[in-house]
Amino acid sequence: MKISELLPDGGSTAFSFEVLPPLKGTGIEGLKRTIDHLREYNPKYINITTHRSEYVYRDLGNGQVERSRLRRRPGTVAVAAVIQRDYGIPVVPHVLCSGFTREETEYMLLDLQFLGIENVLLLRGDKAREDRMFRPTPGGYAHTTELQEQVNAFNAGRFVDGSPIQAPGRPFSYGVACYPEKHEEAPNLEMDLGWFKRKVELGAEYGVTQLFYDNTAYFRFVEKARAAGITVPIIPGIKPLTRRAQLSTVPKTFHCDLPQDLAAEAVKCATDEEVRALGVEWSVAQCKELMARGVPSIHFYSMSAAESIAEIARRIY
Repeated sequence: MKISELLPDGGSTAFSFEVLPPLKGTGIEGLKRTIDHLREYNPKYINITTHRSEYVYRDLGNGQVERSRLRRRPGTVAVAAVIQRDYGIPVVPHVLCSGFTREETEYMLLDLQFLGIENVLLLRGDKAREDRMFRPTPGGYAHTTELQEQVNAFNAGRFVDGSPIQAPGRPFSYGVACYPEKHEEAPNLEMDLGWFKRKVELGAEYGVTQLFYDNTAYFRFVEKARAAGITVPIIPGIKPLTRRAQLSTVPKTFHCDLPQDLAAEAVKCATDEEVRALGVEWSVAQCKELMARGVPSIHFYSMSAAESIAEIARRIY
């Protein structure tokens, strides 16, 4: 079923979460423990991130350094297959512009189609670590809208080179990202909202937000989106604080503000455990307010936060 069909029409709020494929060579058991921890709360779907390759440097021992590319977290398609096989929960693999060519994207779509997976999340993705600004991969895309056009053509039975697909499979349904506090590269919220509207016009069936800690920003964003004619579900993304270091790393990495009340309490915490407890309480309050306002679903970013999310889910679902 499409994700838009899994979301309740009203009266309840769905639960979903996002996982990372394991680091290369570390096995899948840790990821399975996360799913085992959270599946009792009836997730409607599980998102699976995709990661681009990055440059790594190896000292050759003779004064020279060898540079090569490495994907530290391969396996998005394989993880999707395992979750589908072992848990029977709908999966939503991420498909990126960043780090992938058109042809690589096409083969990923074919693999997912062979597995019977019909939902994906289309994203531009982050810039490479070595780049100051985002640069498209040669043979790839600079914008999510271009990636959408490829998926739309694939759904219509055409490969990226324009040739026909002899046996078209079930079309993909997809969502996209949106940003209550605007994308870091957007000059203002209004222009960023215009890009979101264009993604919806091209076929996005829902948006899932970047994580945020101030519900006011989410409600304001939804109000502006509706005024702009955007009618698709806008799913809030939540990630509880779990460590003291996140006071600086979260705003820097995710380009979102920590509300003054949250920040003031967090700086008083002497240990990570105190921050984790604060993060749970703040997220519970966030989620209860979101649910009272009738959001269709709450999407949790589980990275390093699975235990906290389980506690939050226990208290709100």
